Amino acid sequence: MSSSADSLLDWMTHQCAFSAKAMLRAISATQLVKIRAHLGQQIRPAHGSVLASPQIAAYDPDPDYFFHWLRDSAIVIDALRVLYEDRTLGPDALDHISDFMQFSLDLCRLDGRVVAERGDFRRNVSADFLRHVRSEKELRQVTGDRVLGEARYNPDGTLDILGWARPQNDGPALRALTALRVWRLEAFRQRADLGIAEQLLEADLDYTFNHWRDACFDLWEEIRGHHYYTRLLQLAALVEGAEWLEQKGDAARSRAFRAAADDISRCLDAHLDKDASYYRAFLPDFVQPSTIPDARRLDIAVVLGVIHAARSGDRHGVLDPKVLSTLLRLESLFTSEYKINQDRAADWGPAMGRYCGDVYFSGGAYYFSTLGVAQFYYLLAESLVRLAAIEISLEQREMFTGMFDAMPGQAFNTPGGRRKLAEAALKRGDMFMATVRIYTPPTGELAEQFSRDDGVQTSAKNLAWSYAAFITAHAGRNAASRAIGNCC
Repeated sequence: MSSSADSLLDWMTHQCAFSAKAMLRAISATQLVKIRAHLGQQIRPAHGSVLASPQIAAYDPDPDYFFHWLRDSAIVIDALRVLYEDRTLGPDALDHISDFMQFSLDLCRLDGRVVAERGDFRRNVSADFLRHVRSEKELRQVTGDRVLGEARYNPDGTLDILGWARPQNDGPALRALTALRVWRLEAFRQRADLGIAEQLLEADLDYTFNHWRDACFDLWEEIRGHHYYTRLLQLAALVEGAEWLEQKGDAARSRAFRAAADDISRCLDAHLDKDASYYRAFLPDFVQPSTIPDARRLDIAVVLGVIHAARSGDRHGVLDPKVLSTLLRLESLFTSEYKINQDRAADWGPAMGRYCGDVYFSGGAYYFSTLGVAQFYYLLAESLVRLAAIEISLEQREMFTGMFDAMPGQAFNTPGGRRKLAEAALKRGDMFMATVRIYTPPTGELAEQFSRDDGVQTSAKNLAWSYAAFITAHAGRNAASRAIGNCC
């Protein structure tokens, strides 16, 4: 290994340790208090809550991310599990996970009718901010399982009274996947109150089963429709949930979940564009047809869905040629769109954003997008050496030849060919890690974005998702490296 590679690996190890500490500051941050004077609120996070960012801000200019998002919190807790499994963290990690499950279960029991009937939730809101507050009618509808479509909550365990993009149906599915992965930890089952975890799983899986057909907003909270990211997480949650139910002896519900997963799989196939060359991130809600241009449908959300669902096999996973084609299109898009990608070094990957025409804050590169691509290639490397039973198709072969330089033209399906292919995938992942390194300040702090023009950090500071993405990408590299070392 070259000294430059050694240097990158050393930095990754150091940055992972920093990311773990920084991410932990967002979990059960009971020492913090957020004052929202315009809403008459004083918010102190409860045990088990996960802040999207612990930064105290109010769009001044940094955004107010002092909320517990279902999606972000599930991603963070999954990274916490990873840190426990690789022994970076000890038993305290399991305590945090138990607190998270209790807090999450309490959220499932919220009832908007109670807030509406109390009638005072608007009383302390400043007059010029009332237009941003939800109506009593809307809050009265947040009852039963509808509370799981809320997207975000105040970290003190109360409903968010601000108008927002609702419902969002990826959160319960993603949280179910996180809980199922934790459930497999023997140490967790030995020490945790499994009744709480079981109730949370039941709630999230039932919501996913009952609402997967519904149109909802995407993970960027901008477009109402049917989304590849959401559907793929729902598919994965129902498949893994069916296995869990089967182990519990609930054969009937297990069969129902599997049947729904088969239906979702067919819906996912409909996301292929007309030339069958990439997966479109969303399909319109046919009640409210979309006028959004096709270019907007090319979105990093597809790649993030694949790594968050973590499905094996060659459909809707890292080995799917259409997913690979989607990723290559995204790399080409951001290479051409971002100034910081124009003159990058040959051993850096392009900094990755969300989609064409993004205007949120700098509309630039995201740490979790760039790290997500690195993780994708590490998962691909591991899959290539572990899944020896899967033959590499002609279509995949053509994709790999275009993605990796200096690949041998012969036998991809031989052990030696697979190893070389896996090594090339790992190296490609390192290229994106090298890009993250260039745009990470000496402090190690990771914001949400870094500018497309000069790489300066923008948007929310200390984004918990950014740190979680680094942790899971680093773990993915370690797993891929071990798999390659044990291969052949």
